[in-house]
Amino acid sequence: MKQARLSASVAAIMAGSAFASSALANEVNIYSARHYDSDEMLYQAFTDETGIEVNVLEGDANQLMERMQREGVASPADVMLTVDAGNLWRAEQDGIFQSVNSDALNERLPESMRHPEGMWFGFSQRARVIYYNRENFDPSQIATYEDLADPQFEGQVCIRSSNNIYNQSLLASLIEHHGEEGAQEWAQGVVNNMARDPEGGDTDQILGVASG
Repeated sequence: MKQARLSASVAAIMAGSAFASSALANEVNIYSARHYDSDEMLYQAFTDETGIEVNVLEGDANQLMERMQREGVASPADVMLTVDAGNLWRAEQDGIFQSVNSDALNERLPESMRHPEGMWFGFSQRARVIYYNRENFDPSQIATYEDLADPQFEGQVCIRSSNNIYNQSLLASLIEHHGEEGAQEWAQGVVNNMARDPEGGDTDQILGVASG
C-alpha cells in the first residue's frame, strides 16, 4: 500500500486510511490536522528521496474524520496525520484506520509510540504545560497537574474548555492514575479555582496569566 511506503521511508507517522484509494503510485494523499513547517520539510524530504509527490489537505481533526467517513471507500486519503491520543482512539473506533505492517517503523519506534496492531504510529509527544507568573508563585507550589486543584489557587486558574480533546485526554490519564472518583475530585477542584469561564486556546490562557 502506498501509505505503508510513506511511513516506512520517513519513519513518520500515524495511520493508514481504511478508505485508501487506488490512486497513482507516484503520489500520496495526506489528510493532516497538524499545521507545522516541520511537516512540510518532512514531505519535501520524502519527495526528494523517492520522487513521490505528497498532496496535503489540512483541517480540524474532527472535520477530517467526518470527511473520511462521508467519502468512504471513495476517499483519496492514504494517510491521516493528527494530534493527541484521544483523536487516534476515536478514529480507530470509527473504523477509519487500517493496519500497516512496517519493520522500519516497528524497529524505530518503541511500543508505547505505536498501536499493537499497527493501526497508528506516533512520532512526537506534546505535554500539557503549566504556565505561571513567576512574580506571584514559587515553582514548588505547582509541580503537578494535581496541584491545580489545591484550594490555595482559588480564582487563579485559566484553562481551555473541557470540550477540547487535550483536556479530555488529560482527564483520562488522571482517571487511569487516580480512578474515576479521584479524577472527579480533581476536576471539581480545578473548576473551583477558575479565574474565569474556560475560553480560547493555549495562547489565550498564557495571555490571561500575563494579564493577571
